[in-house]
Amino acid sequence: MAESDNIVVETAEKIFADLADPQTINNDKKGSWQAPLWQALSEAGLPLSWVPDDLGGSGASLADGFALLNAAGRFAVAVPLAETMLAGWLLAQAKIASPEGEMTVLPASPKDRITLDADGALSGRARGVPFAKAAKHFAVLAHGKDGISIALVEASRGRIDSGLNLGYDHSDTVTLDKVQPVAVKPAKGFDQTTLMLMGGVARSLQIAGALEAMLDISVRYSNERVAFEKKISKFQAVQHNLARLAGESAAALAAATSAADAIANAKSFDDEVYLEAASAKIRCAEAAEKGGAIAHQVHGAIGFTSEHILHRFSLRALAWRDDFGSESHWAVELGKLVANRGADELWPLVASR
Repeated sequence: MAESDNIVVETAEKIFADLADPQTINNDKKGSWQAPLWQALSEAGLPLSWVPDDLGGSGASLADGFALLNAAGRFAVAVPLAETMLAGWLLAQAKIASPEGEMTVLPASPKDRITLDADGALSGRARGVPFAKAAKHFAVLAHGKDGISIALVEASRGRIDSGLNLGYDHSDTVTLDKVQPVAVKPAKGFDQTTLMLMGGVARSLQIAGALEAMLDISVRYSNERVAFEKKISKFQAVQHNLARLAGESAAALAAATSAADAIANAKSFDDEVYLEAASAKIRCAEAAEKGGAIAHQVHGAIGFTSEHILHRFSLRALAWRDDFGSESHWAVELGKLVANRGADELWPLVASR
């Protein structure tokens, strides 16, 4: 990891350790931890990591931002850090300056569509939008008669129907009805698939981070819990489960970081990046399901209680599977890509990385 990566991640991890301790948050039923955490992240410039200096951001590299998202996953951070980073990145594609405060992106599903009419107004509905209720602005990708545009919209201008994902974080439905944006500009060479791929890799890194935390928590618990006068880590069945969990965690991390590296070093979202990003979302989604089940099995009944922190990681990892395209969506789309390229192009595509 480069020195700049260390600075970004170390800064974020110190903030998370000080203000986002999972057990402290789990015991805080009023949510008083959120404001201090967001203030610290904002003062460090982390939510706008992917926004260039001249557009109001920190100007960090894509690699720095991806490493930050993985660290956020290891703490199961339940604030719109990833969403604001994605929104700032999306706005930067059209050279739109990012405002201060929480943001999220529309749409967050490949099946939803926002349209831009001739008068410059935005209309449409986006479902499963992460942290829409907490956002002050939306970064919107819109379809118009002249192609794709990117817009900045005040969140108060849309109708937000509250919803919750499996991790009890906001996953809302946003409806825009002839809403005039704060700014809107065309985005040449950009489409909704690109946004979904970028969001999918962000979620893959968060899932990989959550799995790392679940492995650490499970190993620690197995070395503390005693049954039949010995630590349960000494039982072969538990050792086997921990080895499987370690395998799922390693696979998710390898897939997610490989996709992040592909995007960070590519000049465009070509087929090679598509393969990496789609494969990462599929593999990390599978790992979230298998890894979460194993971690809870190691913990037994205590792992299912609301007092234990394990659910903060396992439920969010499961919830993140559906954002920016589910694993089944990307499996179908990846199959279409391979089929359209033809049998002779399969191995060159796989070997391109």
